[in-house]
Amino acid sequence: MSGAGGQDGSSVSDEEWERFLRESEAGGAGAPVEPSARAREVERRLRSERPEGWRTYSPPRPRRRTGRYVTGLLVAVALLVAALFPRQILGWFDGDDAGHDRTTSAADTDLPTRTAPFRGSPAARWADGAAGIRMPTAKATGWMDAAEVERALQRSRDFMVDAGLDPRVLRGERPKKALAVVNPHQKDVQKYLRTALTAKAPTSKNNPLLLFSRFRPEETRLVGDVVKTRGGLTYREGKRGAVEVTADVTFVYPVTPAGDDAEVLRTIVRREVVMSWDDPAEVITEPGTMSLVSYTLDMTNGGCSAPTGYFEPPFDKADGRAADESRRIDPYDRSKPIESTPADNDCATATRS
Repeated sequence: MSGAGGQDGSSVSDEEWERFLRESEAGGAGAPVEPSARAREVERRLRSERPEGWRTYSPPRPRRRTGRYVTGLLVAVALLVAALFPRQILGWFDGDDAGHDRTTSAADTDLPTRTAPFRGSPAARWADGAAGIRMPTAKATGWMDAAEVERALQRSRDFMVDAGLDPRVLRGERPKKALAVVNPHQKDVQKYLRTALTAKAPTSKNNPLLLFSRFRPEETRLVGDVVKTRGGLTYREGKRGAVEVTADVTFVYPVTPAGDDAEVLRTIVRREVVMSWDDPAEVITEPGTMSLVSYTLDMTNGGCSAPTGYFEPPFDKADGRAADESRRIDPYDRSKPIESTPADNDCATATRS
């Protein structure tokens, strides 16, 4: 074959170059070192005609947008659930005891009724009665072994139950069970108790409400049999090897005017009581009794007038004295300690009830 063999002017035939290429791949000695442009063109043609082998397979690139689509779908579902069940979603994020409960302002607009006295309140999710007062694990502390600490904790819890949940005490009767647990040899406390429970006009210092929850039955009565609670006990070694127990409990009482159940309010009471279970070898005491170290109170909807020894819910806003609008508190916020017992006629405004 004569004439031009291609655009590069080579006179070598296609068949010869194919042979050279095959020999080159097989390692033949006569293979050309630097093939011409035509050789490279034939080589590309031959490679394009070969079937693809398993070693030359190139997997397709993964598509990276799938995760974005899935994430978008999950966000859309979450928004739909939140729109349909807002209050249930809020319940999932109910804070533990260290923090305060979170609710929306819409939930607070739900007014309590006789059939639903805790509606619109975080207390709706709280435990009933004594079940809401948590007990820590007992360990040997001070002069007590683990079993004795367990008994001290149980008696401390019983004191809080007898003082804040006993139906007879709530009706204004004498708190006999709770009084029996207080060390009779603690003279200053015994004087306070006698004055607080007999005085016709108690003051902030001898107010029985610091320890006991009481309502006048002729003015106020509880709605139903349930009082909601949240709180617990802690303990440590106190003075002279005593076991010092601190109870911090919030009580929520749904109440209505006696003889008229049209209005339902919630009186919210938080108490912190510190009790010392003393070593009888160090302190004069009686078996099964404790000494009161301190007791403080914070209350909402319990009255803004001078102390009377009873909670006086502001039914129909007839509360003698309006709350202080400059001081606003959240009675369900347990993240902060009780600052101090309020003085006479000192009453803050609650942000919710």
